[in-house]
Amino acid sequence: MIIHSATFVKSSANIGQFPPNNYPEYGFVGRSNVGKSSLINCLCDRKNLAKTSSTPGKTQLINHFLINEAWYLADLPGYGYAKVSKGKREGFSKLITDYVTQRKNLLNLFVLVDSRIPPQAIDLEFMEFLGVKEIPFSILLTKTDKPTQKEFSQNFKDFKNALQQTWEELPPITLTSSLSGKGREEILSLIHDTNPLFKL
Repeated sequence: MIIHSATFVKSSANIGQFPPNNYPEYGFVGRSNVGKSSLINCLCDRKNLAKTSSTPGKTQLINHFLINEAWYLADLPGYGYAKVSKGKREGFSKLITDYVTQRKNLLNLFVLVDSRIPPQAIDLEFMEFLGVKEIPFSILLTKTDKPTQKEFSQNFKDFKNALQQTWEELPPITLTSSLSGKGREEILSLIHDTNPLFKL
């Protein structure tokens, strides 16, 4: 898939402000500082489409972009930095929860996970929450160019082992790098192949 156009549509603070659900949509979410903005910019071949924040957890809006005038990309706020609740899903804002459970044109949620660090409980709990709610999602391991090969191999092994405690069949996992573009074609191919499933 070639990205011909990427247009900012709007920022929303609640589900009532979202743009109409007239296009297939793909959400991108992860812990604060996971490299989401950089990966979105890489994916769309734009330098400053998604703005990076110097304060992790500060942005609590969902930003929608219309890509190729054919599908929405939704940039969700980071979770796990600002403590917004006391329950098991501590750090999942109401906005994120409302989005993933109520956005009817959401065809796939890309959950970004930092490859440089060991498995994080909040990532595993969020994916378990998605599984319970039957939300289709894929995992994007970010910054795979940063750790040494040994560190990456160990973190990846530990991450898969942690997932296998909950999942009989592992969710799809794509290795990515916003610097080299690794994983970009795989993500765009998934979107291209999934778009035809959308029905108004």
